[in-house]
Amino acid sequence: MRITVLGGAGKMGSIAVQTLANDPRVDQVVVADINMEQARLVADYLGSPKIHLQQVDIRDRDAFVRSLEGSHALVNATVYYTNLPVMEACLRARVPYVDLGGLFHTTRKQLELDGRFREVGLSAVLGMGSAPGIPNVQARYAADRLDRIERIHIYDGIKPPPPDQLAFTYAVPTILDELTMPPMVFRDGEFMVCEPLSEFEEQCFTPPLGVLPMHLSLHSEVATLPVSFAEKGVQEVFFKINYWGMSRETVEKVRVLAEFGLNSREPVEVRGQKVAPRDVLMALLADKVPPVTEFLAPPAHQPPDWTKEIRTDVHGTKDGQPVTYRVSALTVKGALPTGAAPAITAVWLAEGRIPPGVHPPEQVLEPEPFFQELRDLGIVTQVAVTRELE
Repeated sequence: MRITVLGGAGKMGSIAVQTLANDPRVDQVVVADINMEQARLVADYLGSPKIHLQQVDIRDRDAFVRSLEGSHALVNATVYYTNLPVMEACLRARVPYVDLGGLFHTTRKQLELDGRFREVGLSAVLGMGSAPGIPNVQARYAADRLDRIERIHIYDGIKPPPPDQLAFTYAVPTILDELTMPPMVFRDGEFMVCEPLSEFEEQCFTPPLGVLPMHLSLHSEVATLPVSFAEKGVQEVFFKINYWGMSRETVEKVRVLAEFGLNSREPVEVRGQKVAPRDVLMALLADKVPPVTEFLAPPAHQPPDWTKEIRTDVHGTKDGQPVTYRVSALTVKGALPTGAAPAITAVWLAEGRIPPGVHPPEQVLEPEPFFQELRDLGIVTQVAVTRELE
């Protein structure tokens, strides 16, 4: 089995590479990236004979399609802007596809490719990082056990860094978009636009996370869960996170920069040169992301320190009685699920376990086998059920 990881030299892609290289079902992992220096760093650090490097520039569409020949699945670990053109390349190359998310709006556009994928017998799974991805499967676990669903509330709790730590937890462009673009929620049976960093509430997570302030953020779970479980009557779906794993102070600084227009994509003239303020901002913030090796899985002997808990609360009824399922995933390494979940999905795609078409995770991933594979990687799922005493 040969799996290609597009963006495999990046922060999240390298985790997928590591997961696949350690999977006995996988014979070869292709790190497809434009940055060969970074790709060699990842390959040298992991030291697996399964890893092969391939320089890829997706702007050269024909060459990119040729580079996919022989692959049994592709993990798209690049920034979500590439999702649609990469899916087009997979259609041409007849390679199954999985990505880490489309930030709601892109995901909905990707779902429109369903007919074309079905027509050629090709499978794709959208939004299969840590979140989106794991919460979708958690919601499916609960939905399978409920007759009706009223609310699906998703909370992504991340251990906060020190207040003076100016660092980003993943791709700077994606965080900038999540920080500034209006979140979407599904409420009273309709999609609604909300304000960024709004509807704060405190939620209690597994120690040492403890009580964290959670706010709305634009995310892909909200794009698909209301549709997937419409027949169960779901009336509300939202996603909340605590400052994307960054300190509140860092988020406030970036918000100020955005308010002054530095997140604008519209070019401005500076000393006779046209430049987009956002490009300058991203260049300045590029070195505020930790080295790629810090994102890879910790040694097996490292003691537990729950740095991330992804939790989905599903409120509904069973046999006419109110029931709440709380499904959570705990990990000692905050970024680990973001690369591990799509790696598992890529293997399932390569094995032919996903039917043709373009699917959200909750429709095609069986929860119990998926949770077991997460557990094998050190990502533990817990379930709590609350119901009234008779």
